[in-house]
Amino acid sequence: MTLFASASFFLFTALWPGSISAQYGPSTGSVSLAKTATGDSPAFTVPPSADHGMNVLPNIKDPQALDPQNVCPGYKAANVQNTDTGFTAHLQLAGPACNVYGNDIRDLTLLVKYQANDRIHLQIQPRYTGRENETWFLLPEALVPRPADGDARESGNKMAVSWSNEPSFSFTVKRRDTGDVLFTSKGKALVFEDQFLEFGSSLPDNYNLYGLGEVIHGFRLGNNLTRTIYAADVGDVVDANIYGSHPIYLDTRYFTKGSSGELTYVTDVTDKAAHYVSYTHGVFLRNAHAQEILLRPSGITWRALGGSIDLYFYAGPSAEDVTKSYQNSAVGLPAMQQYWTFGYHQCRWGYENWTVLQDVVDNFAKFEIPLETIWTDIDYMKGYRDFDNDPARYSYSEGAEFLSKLHTNHQHYVPIVDSAIYAPNPENPADAYPTYDRGVNADAFLLNPDGSIYYGAVWPGYTVFPDWVGAVLNGSGAIDWWINELTLWYRKVAFDGIWIDMSEVASFCVGSCGSGNLTLNPAHPPFELPGEPGNLVLQYPEGFELTNQTEAASASSAMHTQNHPPTATASFSSSSTTSSAYFRTTPTPGSRNVNWPPYAINNYQGDLGAHAASPNATHHGGTLEYDFHNLFGHQILNATYEALLRVFEGKRPFIIGRSTFAGSGKWAGHWGGDNEARWAFMFFSIPQALTFSIFGIPMFGVDTCGFAGNTDYELCSRWMQLSAFFPFYRNHNTLSAISQEPYIWSSVISASKTAMHIRYSLLPYMYTLFALAHRGGDTVMRALAWEFSNEPWLANADRQFMLGGAVLVTPCLTQGATTVDGVFPGVGNGTIWYDWYEMGAVTGAKPGQNVTIESPLGHIPVFLRGGHVVPIQEPGLTTTASRGNPWGLIVALDGAGRAAGKLYLDDGESLVPEATTWVDFFAKGNSVVAVPEGNYVDKNPLGTVTVLGVKAAPSKVRLNGKDLKTSYWTYSEDKQSLSLEKLGNQFSNGVWRSSWNITWH
Repeated sequence: MTLFASASFFLFTALWPGSISAQYGPSTGSVSLAKTATGDSPAFTVPPSADHGMNVLPNIKDPQALDPQNVCPGYKAANVQNTDTGFTAHLQLAGPACNVYGNDIRDLTLLVKYQANDRIHLQIQPRYTGRENETWFLLPEALVPRPADGDARESGNKMAVSWSNEPSFSFTVKRRDTGDVLFTSKGKALVFEDQFLEFGSSLPDNYNLYGLGEVIHGFRLGNNLTRTIYAADVGDVVDANIYGSHPIYLDTRYFTKGSSGELTYVTDVTDKAAHYVSYTHGVFLRNAHAQEILLRPSGITWRALGGSIDLYFYAGPSAEDVTKSYQNSAVGLPAMQQYWTFGYHQCRWGYENWTVLQDVVDNFAKFEIPLETIWTDIDYMKGYRDFDNDPARYSYSEGAEFLSKLHTNHQHYVPIVDSAIYAPNPENPADAYPTYDRGVNADAFLLNPDGSIYYGAVWPGYTVFPDWVGAVLNGSGAIDWWINELTLWYRKVAFDGIWIDMSEVASFCVGSCGSGNLTLNPAHPPFELPGEPGNLVLQYPEGFELTNQTEAASASSAMHTQNHPPTATASFSSSSTTSSAYFRTTPTPGSRNVNWPPYAINNYQGDLGAHAASPNATHHGGTLEYDFHNLFGHQILNATYEALLRVFEGKRPFIIGRSTFAGSGKWAGHWGGDNEARWAFMFFSIPQALTFSIFGIPMFGVDTCGFAGNTDYELCSRWMQLSAFFPFYRNHNTLSAISQEPYIWSSVISASKTAMHIRYSLLPYMYTLFALAHRGGDTVMRALAWEFSNEPWLANADRQFMLGGAVLVTPCLTQGATTVDGVFPGVGNGTIWYDWYEMGAVTGAKPGQNVTIESPLGHIPVFLRGGHVVPIQEPGLTTTASRGNPWGLIVALDGAGRAAGKLYLDDGESLVPEATTWVDFFAKGNSVVAVPEGNYVDKNPLGTVTVLGVKAAPSKVRLNGKDLKTSYWTYSEDKQSLSLEKLGNQFSNGVWRSSWNITWH
């Protein structure tokens, strides 16, 4: 977790000048004593100065920075070899080396491979590498697999690649059937150095790009943004580089089509009656180094601090086509989740002991609010140590009783596990920590360049970091050790899943600050924890003063006092804002400067080693963290997945991780990190979720009601309802903030129950969406622009979203509002929308029109799309209870009286289920047909069937050809809906055992 208490805190830390010298050895900061958060004994406090790196200035903000395009010669292609599957070439510098931000690589190779009919691989890498520098440029497939070559031929590909040497080498990728240029480096010199790459492309006016995460931003990225990709323990700072690294984007372009088929690109759409077509393609850079992508009105410039240009172009032509192809070819299909993981999860930093945890569980039961899983943050740990419970507050014996009761009630428990391992004080026998000792014996930890263990600092004090890269590439013991530690701990604490945090990897000091300082352990972090003097949690949401004037005034006054204490003085160097105060480096012939590369990316933390493991930290086998920093979070998820396969043999692992990379979705889900209890962050949760759909990580959710700061009843009511339609649904907040469990406020109880009733009804539908994602790469949460691809006015729509293809969610995201504006896409082409609550059709909406929808507090507008059959189940307080309840169907007919849908059934937990069933639903010609296929036995009956869009009152309704009594069905003329109820006795052996049909006449 990242600590922040107020906007003022952000401003203060942003203004504080950096240290003039970074430390990549033992910390020499002064000693201070403080109470630990987990005990009463004095502890050393890591000095704040220990986390100050060099005062670097990002090149994009540096007036002295050279533009590589002005000084670098580019390359010339020669020895071009063509085949029917692509071509190769040699590239050589076209002039004297510029060595602008590294040492120019004189000789390169170009490979163009038509891998599939919708995919092209284009790679540029050094012609000569050796063991001493291979990982500088080539990303090992053992860490990040590359898409496999297929049997495709150039002639059958949807795209074509051409090249030119005028004025220097460039390449162009075109869509074959339209001639549209998708990517062209023409006009930009290729720059390829040992610490700097640059290439780019012009793009159409007002282009629509999506992806390039992880970032807190609107869904459409726009053309005035610099996207830094460098995993960082930052909190959800808008537009900054945060936890994950996903160098892929989707580019959607809209056209009008003339009478003879010619396409005209459109930007600003005013005529919403015109007919438009769209094409989407994708670009993925398989590169794990620090990157910076400049999005400007003229196009895109891609920069990286190493690696190679390893590009994959996906033709689409739809967004769905691109994301499916990307997942199937490059990153793997999303992990199938256990059924229970789609229930509601409750967490906070500050649950003091098992008794408090039991009180929380009991309160959910008392107020009859569904609760599936209770989580614990680092409170449970003994001195913030992984795999070690606090004996007084979270004892193993008391925990066994708590967990036995929890599991008996079919509920679950997930604890946090941090990414750093405590290094015990060698002079204190009582500080012994067997987990650390076993790791040392297994060669499991990251090293210094001299081969000694690298010691950073995190929550418990000075710590070590597992060396996942060394384990994969050099066979050292981190993964086996990690599997063993989780297995041993499970014997004491029967958890059901694991939450991985701090995995960028975060360190609270620059360099190996613990080397020589372990006798100072345990140590307090170099900042106040929430609730400690100087860091009281006083922030409230926007608009809080409108509904809580007295409390808001008090909090504002206290915040002002905290941020401006009367005795505080601050000395800011007058030169800190001048260019002379910044630390710059220049290339060194024949070597790299990994700690301070000559090109400074726009890293939120500044120095690459600040608040992170240092770039020169060394993996077993000799490779450097500089080349693999962005993969730590990815590989800890891999190791945890392997561990849980061992712990829960035959079951699907449930893991939620913070730092992710391309491909992490095949092992884990992701939560959006340390957001704030603000209305803005509730909005940002939607584009963040949609972006992770692109990345192949559909198991996504955020800290509902907000992590940092205090929430209030209005924001929490709205957010609890919004998150009910996210796959991962968890409420979590920070230490010392007010409680925000949904039972705290009566209005939040009501709002939560309303939304949870819909969510739990839709669990079969959501589970089926995940089965389709796991099977073929379908998305779960979807942008409106993906489902309605020929409506260009939806290109920027990120305040509404689709859950699958059938459910439209239009949340109210504005403080004090009782209505919300939303569009009903597709109405110009005949799409019918039905209100979830009223089960009647929406009328009067026009194409692209923002319709004002009633949304009083406690109500979230939800609509069903005509043409879809949605399976539902009577909701219970747990997913187990829900799975034992009667089934239902909602059949939302389109204008032609048709609908279709699917249902997936299995045991809800097995990695490879022994029995599965798929049910296909079809509606047409006044009938609904269910066709099951498979061997999974579900004995629940059918309770209800609701058919929407029935134009005339039926005189008869039949089930499998037999007339049903009128007591079983009713027709609403106003809503044009047919409702069948009390059908249980018609399917006493289970409704999915054989095909059946319902007809009406």
